[in-house]
Amino acid sequence: MNRRLALSILILGIIVTLWTPRALAISECTEPIPELFQRVSPSVVFISAVTIDPYKMANRVNGVIGSGFIISDDGLVLTNAHVVFGRPVISVTLDDGERVQAKLLGADPIFDIAVLRIPVPPKGHPKVTLGDSDVVKIGEDVVAIGNPFGLEQTLTRGVVSGVNRNLPESPMSLMLPLIQTDASIHQGNSGGPLLNRCGEVVGITSSILAEAQNIGFAIPINIAKQVIPELIERGRIIRPWLGVSGKLIKKEPLKIINIPLVDGFLVETIEPGSPAQKAGLQGGGLPITIAGMEFLLGGDIITDLNGQSLNDPEKFVNLVRSLKVGDKVRLTLYREKKTRKVEFILPERPILPHDLRFGSSGRLLPI
Repeated sequence: MNRRLALSILILGIIVTLWTPRALAISECTEPIPELFQRVSPSVVFISAVTIDPYKMANRVNGVIGSGFIISDDGLVLTNAHVVFGRPVISVTLDDGERVQAKLLGADPIFDIAVLRIPVPPKGHPKVTLGDSDVVKIGEDVVAIGNPFGLEQTLTRGVVSGVNRNLPESPMSLMLPLIQTDASIHQGNSGGPLLNRCGEVVGITSSILAEAQNIGFAIPINIAKQVIPELIERGRIIRPWLGVSGKLIKKEPLKIINIPLVDGFLVETIEPGSPAQKAGLQGGGLPITIAGMEFLLGGDIITDLNGQSLNDPEKFVNLVRSLKVGDKVRLTLYREKKTRKVEFILPERPILPHDLRFGSSGRLLPI
């Protein structure tokens, strides 16, 4: 059996394991919380990692702590990328107190998801069951298990406060809907599981709202399911790069500012060295706040992409997600009452400096 075939069989096996159907509806899961904790907590691990800054003369070594959870019989651990990405030494402490070294198989700082592998003892590892984050409902009871401030195996309880919460000021191609919860999560909870009442993982706890209390966010587990095979095989997620950030706008609500606009994607910032910059796209320079919403006007407005109008949010998201590395992109641009067309081939998106700041808007803080 060649290496590629063996790898394909392994990944297929992981996918089948991760997509195990739910045995019970949430409303039928009445297991007491203490018993749920006893059953699931052995799969939750404590992660400590070391980062080294070679440019400092002193205090070059710093530590970071977080959480993770075992998802397979062969020692795969799921956690947040901001806990382990770029860390030369990663240690995992198991529920029984044993400490082992972990290998980073793949990480994506943009989605903030990482996969580790740890040694498997003869008795094996306990593992979690991954649920279905698409059926999570507002008001549903959830619990989080993790290691806040190093307090190992801490459980907190709350409800789902919101779904499909998008990161503010996300680039055009990186819209990540998050699960909002009021279950108390803090530094050290990062990478731990958010569980429904059946004890199934529905999210990966990742961040909190800086200026609020008990407003936390988790990455939907279905997003992790989609990217785990690629992280294992390639070590990264390959995605196309356009290089613009902004927001969809409608001209009618903005007539109040008496500036000629059209429906489309308002380009607010351009990433240096990106295809958009090389094609001559222009970002905004005039900050305006209307009804509490901030706009950076003065740049291009993309009115259609590959012949499709950008005036419907759902269609826009689907269109952007359909783009692949190597695709030819044709844009129609509007600026200063004039339109022009540009086209270019999409390269692979690199890891950019702001990807490593995890919550670069200043409102979301990694935990």
